[in-house]
Amino acid sequence: MQPEHRNSRPAEVESSESRLNWKESARALLLAWLVPGSGHLYLGRRREGLAFALIVLTCLAIGWSLDGNLYRIQPDRPLTILATLASLGVGAPYLGLRYIVGYTGDLLAPGFEYGSAFILTAGLMNLLLVLDCWDLVTGEKS
Repeated sequence: MQPEHRNSRPAEVESSESRLNWKESARALLLAWLVPGSGHLYLGRRREGLAFALIVLTCLAIGWSLDGNLYRIQPDRPLTILATLASLGVGAPYLGLRYIVGYTGDLLAPGFEYGSAFILTAGLMNLLLVLDCWDLVTGEKS
């Protein structure tokens, strides 16, 4: 007798009926990245979507109010690539702050380091929410 794996699911859960088609799945994932919480809203998880949006956007707003660094890639500093990808994880708010508002942060502000941590945290949290949406659309999570 073989041991049952933790990730094994009943056959009915894995049916194609329980999954979204690839266009709807891609739309949910894109929405989840672009606007925090919107992927969950699209998947019908209204309370979770609103709560997640509030958490991520509040974290971003705190970072912005503390004049944290909204990272961009700097050729002579390779770790800024990772920090930029983490910040960009927040989606459209990053693009709006960067290209519409022209925000970059203030290195001399007293809250610069804390603000930078809040902005990075907001982006990384949103990327985790995209992964949560992936689990929802693939049926890994119900």
